[in-house]
Amino acid sequence: MTTQQAGVWRRMRLWGAAHAVDDLYQGLVPAVVPYFVLERGYGYVAAGGLTLAATLGSAIPQPLVGLLVDRRPLPWLSAAGLALAGLGVGLSGLADGYALVWLLVLLSGLGVAAFHPAAGRAAREAAGDSAGAMSVFAAGGSVGFFLAPVLATPLLAAWGVRATAVFVLPALAMAAVLFRARHRRPGGPGSSAVRAGKDRWRPFLVLTGVEIVRSVAFFGVSTFIELYWLRHLGASHLLAGAALTCFLLGGVVGTLGGGRLADRIGMVRTAQWGTALTAPTLILLRVTPGPWAPLLFAALAGAMLNLPFAVLVKLGQDYLPTRPGTAAGVTLGLAVSVGGLLAPLLGLIAQSHGPEGVLAVLPAVPVAGVLLGMFMVEPDSGSTTGGAGNGARREAPTGQIAG
Repeated sequence: MTTQQAGVWRRMRLWGAAHAVDDLYQGLVPAVVPYFVLERGYGYVAAGGLTLAATLGSAIPQPLVGLLVDRRPLPWLSAAGLALAGLGVGLSGLADGYALVWLLVLLSGLGVAAFHPAAGRAAREAAGDSAGAMSVFAAGGSVGFFLAPVLATPLLAAWGVRATAVFVLPALAMAAVLFRARHRRPGGPGSSAVRAGKDRWRPFLVLTGVEIVRSVAFFGVSTFIELYWLRHLGASHLLAGAALTCFLLGGVVGTLGGGRLADRIGMVRTAQWGTALTAPTLILLRVTPGPWAPLLFAALAGAMLNLPFAVLVKLGQDYLPTRPGTAAGVTLGLAVSVGGLLAPLLGLIAQSHGPEGVLAVLPAVPVAGVLLGMFMVEPDSGSTTGGAGNGARREAPTGQIAG
């Protein structure tokens, strides 16, 4: 490994770690919602409202922040956003009254909105054209989601929702690290590569649709899987937390595996396969009896849902090579978070049919992603931002939308 390559991977480890800490706070929202329901007496609609607050804060502003960071460098923004993300959700458990809790979760979402576009642009510049390096950054988010229930469930079970205050510290510590490193720039070939090429908006919109479908299914499972184990399967709090952990751990494996698979078969095929295999794993998750056996399908569902994740992030920046911040704001932000906008609707389903009703409906969601996936295309082979990492062919079957 050359000195330059070692520097790239060192920077990617930093951005991967920062992404993990940031998305820890997104993962804390579904992890803490059941405890608000049980401890504060919130209904299912109110529980979905907390997910909605996190989504409103993060989804809508992220493309706007992306446009901003594509126009002018804001090296401090990712650190400030991470600190706000941790402070908001960390203090929510100390707040009295639903309105204040909702507002703090909203502020946490705004912090996420500030972090992702700035960090996504900086990470792409550090990674250059390496799909493997970029997958480290993307996988960091999956790691953060996974760690949230692992770290939070024992504390929440022991101390209740006020235990969220413990999680303010990681955000402040990582924000300090990013702030100190804010002026370090890669200065290598990767930073110029992301500025070359022609923006292709039509395939980017198709990709965004696939990401939104993935987001709806992901938020639906992550919000209600613990309540499904508690209320329908009659499991303990620890086993319910284990179900969410298995789902999110599967997501980590799927994110890393998706990057490696894309290097072999191409980014588009990887996204299509992951989307198509999501529905059967969700069906098996719902119909498998007992509190233990479905844990396997929780992990498999998480893996299939996240198989396209790193691929979609890199592919989005390949479609918009002159707007990496905007692409990151959409693929890491708006499209990922918009699934939370439907959380209150899923809450209504749970109100009438229980959490098991939500998990019965969710397998139909990936069908839309399968249909959209038929119109995805590989990036132009001549683009400096690359293809699947190994020069995968651009595939354009009949009926695909070309840019």
